[in-house]
Amino acid sequence: MTVTDNLSILYLIGQASLLVQLVMALLAGLSLVSWYWIFRKWFQIRSARRSTESFERDFWSGADLGALFQSASANRHECGGMERIFEAGYREFTKLRAKSHDQGAIIDGARRAMRATHQREMDDLEAHLAFLATVGSVSPYIGLLGTVWGIMNAFRGLANVSSATLAQVAPGIAEALVATAIGLFAAIPAVVAYNRFTHDIDRVGIRFESFMEEFSNILQRHLR
Repeated sequence: MTVTDNLSILYLIGQASLLVQLVMALLAGLSLVSWYWIFRKWFQIRSARRSTESFERDFWSGADLGALFQSASANRHECGGMERIFEAGYREFTKLRAKSHDQGAIIDGARRAMRATHQREMDDLEAHLAFLATVGSVSPYIGLLGTVWGIMNAFRGLANVSSATLAQVAPGIAEALVATAIGLFAAIPAVVAYNRFTHDIDRVGIRFESFMEEFSNILQRHLR
């Protein structure tokens, strides 16, 4: 077998020690799961942006609030986050207006209802981002553990050799470095995705908060 064959990735993985192979398997699993959530969150955030833009167009086009409320109520589990925030606020507004004449209490109740729904929507958007952050943080260190262990084994194997050559040392060191490479392969996409998704979610959250303030002002004008 040639040196090139000895340094092929599959051969190095197959010849690695049990601990290094376990580290590689763990990192490969973390990478697969992180890629799954990267695609899931990408589609979820894209859907949230589109539904927000669609509802804003309908809302600011002068549509009747009652009609928008009926549409949101009928499709509550299919509509977007901003539409659910509107539905919660308008529902509480109409309920309190029928029971009380205290304008401040009515608006505060509507705001609390919107705030609670807003928090649920943000929690849903931010779900599993912590996993991506964890993968991005710990994967290089897990890979480094496999690398250190592999290099230790490589040099221990040379303890009884009178003269070591590069051909004897290279395979052991190369198989150890594969663990670091897999760790970086798992960490880099997770970190990039986490930073991008955090930025996008913050922008969606700002739009939700702006809408709540503007809608509260509209409800106040309705009471007057």
